[in-house]
Amino acid sequence: MDMASIVTLAALFMPALCDNYPVIRSNDVVYNYSYKSLSSVPTDVPANTTVLDLSHNDIPTLEAKDFSYLLDLRVLVVSYNQITEMDSNIFDANLNLEYLDLSNNRLENISNTFPVRLCHLDVSSNNFSTLSVCTGFTNLQQLEYLGLGAANILKFDLESISHLHLQQVFLDLKGLDKYENSSLLVLNTNLLYLSSLSDQKDLFNVLFDAVNTSKILELDNFGKWVEGRVPDEYISSIINNSRVSHLTLRNLGTPWIKLVGILQKIWHSSLESLHLHSLTIQGLIFHIPFDYVNTSMKELLIEGVAIELFIFNQGSLYGLFSEMNIKNLTIKHSNLLFMTCPSKLSTFEYIDFSDNAVTDDIFQNCLTLTKLKTLKLAGNKLQKLSKVSLMTESMSSLYYVDVRNNPLDYSDEDCYWSPSIRKLNMASCSLPNSVFRCLPKNVTMVNLYKNDISNVHLKKTHLINLEHLDLGYNRLSDLPDCTLFPRLMTMNVEYNQFPYPSTESLQNCSGVKQINIGNNPFHCFCELKKFLNERRKSPGKFIGWPDAYVCERPDDLKGVRLSDFYLPEMYCNVFIMVPVIIVPIIIGIFLMFALCKYFDVPWFCKMIWQLLRTKQRTRRSKKGYQELKKDFSFHAFISYSENDASWVKSVLLPSVQSMSDLRICQHERNFTPGKSIVENIITCIDNSYKSVFVLSPHFVQSEWCHYELYFAQHKLYSENTDNLILILLEPIPQYLIPSRYFKLKALMKQRTYLEWPQEKSKHALFWANLRAAISINLSEIEHETSVSIPSVST
Repeated sequence: MDMASIVTLAALFMPALCDNYPVIRSNDVVYNYSYKSLSSVPTDVPANTTVLDLSHNDIPTLEAKDFSYLLDLRVLVVSYNQITEMDSNIFDANLNLEYLDLSNNRLENISNTFPVRLCHLDVSSNNFSTLSVCTGFTNLQQLEYLGLGAANILKFDLESISHLHLQQVFLDLKGLDKYENSSLLVLNTNLLYLSSLSDQKDLFNVLFDAVNTSKILELDNFGKWVEGRVPDEYISSIINNSRVSHLTLRNLGTPWIKLVGILQKIWHSSLESLHLHSLTIQGLIFHIPFDYVNTSMKELLIEGVAIELFIFNQGSLYGLFSEMNIKNLTIKHSNLLFMTCPSKLSTFEYIDFSDNAVTDDIFQNCLTLTKLKTLKLAGNKLQKLSKVSLMTESMSSLYYVDVRNNPLDYSDEDCYWSPSIRKLNMASCSLPNSVFRCLPKNVTMVNLYKNDISNVHLKKTHLINLEHLDLGYNRLSDLPDCTLFPRLMTMNVEYNQFPYPSTESLQNCSGVKQINIGNNPFHCFCELKKFLNERRKSPGKFIGWPDAYVCERPDDLKGVRLSDFYLPEMYCNVFIMVPVIIVPIIIGIFLMFALCKYFDVPWFCKMIWQLLRTKQRTRRSKKGYQELKKDFSFHAFISYSENDASWVKSVLLPSVQSMSDLRICQHERNFTPGKSIVENIITCIDNSYKSVFVLSPHFVQSEWCHYELYFAQHKLYSENTDNLILILLEPIPQYLIPSRYFKLKALMKQRTYLEWPQEKSKHALFWANLRAAISINLSEIEHETSVSIPSVST
């Protein structure tokens, strides 16, 4: 990972510029060239660079031209190279330089001056014979951190920087040949860090001055102290003459008896805080009497303990620490298995046994930790949540409990938490939904981050004081019911599994001031709009908005921020959708019916349907007539009333006879004289392929028309032929048809008739239907006749 990729993280976690590591600001231009095997400074570094890392390369020299154009350079790291020389005016153009690391190179001298804004300068672990380089630091009034190291440490060299008010001085003693007594005393610093103490000849003199230089002292790498190597009187002298209040020892290896002896001497000194990092205990561990009275000690921190001999009396080790009369005790990363309960009322207010192997048998039935306020047992082997609660029952002052990262389980057992507990951290414990039934009743803050909670099951609430609830990284499908926690102020439910917070849950949580719902698989549909409306009403309520709120579904919106998501209101509001979508549909249907009525579409459909059916019947009937071997003289016989003769002669006959020379039998023209009218009617009907009846109110009042219809209908039923064609010239109300014409009524109900339309646009379809009904090629029946009969009126 390059430096540019850690800009944001560094800016969050590094509070001050002049710490051991540079602060990367959000507007910094960062370039990282570390571990590139470079032999010179790159020439393509952009001119606007503010942070440049050239560490861990093979650069031998630094020249003025290397950085002269980097006018905005603020941080420069060139540690762990092979630098032996650099120009005296190399930093003259870099007036904004604040952080410079030249450590772990091969410089023998530095003759140049540095920018006055410099507040972090590290030139340790070079090849300086003396600290005469300090004469070039006299103008650095803003300097807070200074890293040094040389073969000879002389008082005169350090006096040149005695006027500087330093926050921290780091002194690498590796390769030290000579130390002049009282040299360190001229330094004006709050914290002194001495490294590489393992092989120093003048170790006593260095330590004696170090404990009187600053109140905060860190000593690194003592190696292994064997018995007798450091006389007890030396240790006593150093401790008794110390002004140090906070001491840190790193990488210390010592026998158990020596360690207890050092602790005993420290116990009666002015020291208030002791930190031991990477401690190795040598030799056999056994009980050694320890005097705890008359001490200024308030804090003991031990982190990273290695024991060379594993067979020892556990009580001798645990008893030394459990009886300490201090406020703060921390033992971390030390494979601690247990801790005995203090034999009398303890002064412990803070205990941290994180990242060990402690089980939930610790402090059971312990009645002497009544002053304890903070208990941290994170990263251990606690298993039963009910036993953890029982552990705290008698801790009447307990305020904060941290049991995160433990394989805890809860199965509805009774819980006995101390009523004084206000904060409880149970993150990453794989706890189920029922954990809410085992929470301290007066708790105000609960951290259940990264557990196995899918719902908050509580019939009635007992957590009336809960103000802060963290349920991030669980399996919730919606917001929990906030009415169960009447005083809830902040809630975290990020990284869960709900597609959107429901309207009911948002209403129940309306009293919560801040909620983090980010990083959930949001489904960007209509249901989400209610949440977006709620966010607009309370813009500062939802933490992480808008970057942490991104659509997961549908696929075409995946990755889109909710702040950019838009869905028209009519898609989600049924009261808008009905008038916008349904009403136009209704209007369209109404218009369609109106147009159909106006253009008489049903009539056209009816006539087309009749046309198709008629053509189909005609094709089927041809074979039947051929099988009868009957001779026909006419295509059709037309029956009509004399009152409708004008329409028949002027409209019907000219149009019909123009259709492929159809022969029409008409009573005025084709009745045989001398025969009775009934005989002529029967003859014409028998010699015609079809019988066409023009129906009208006049037709039903004609007696002879009724006879013609009777004989045609008789032929229809007797010969089983489809020979009737009804044309409705004018509508005939049923009440106008005499009751004796019941056959006409039945026929009009059973047979489909052709209606004569008044509109000319419909005439073509009418004639097409009529032609299809009566059309037949009489030559196919191999008969042709010509009849010439005088006209006789019906």
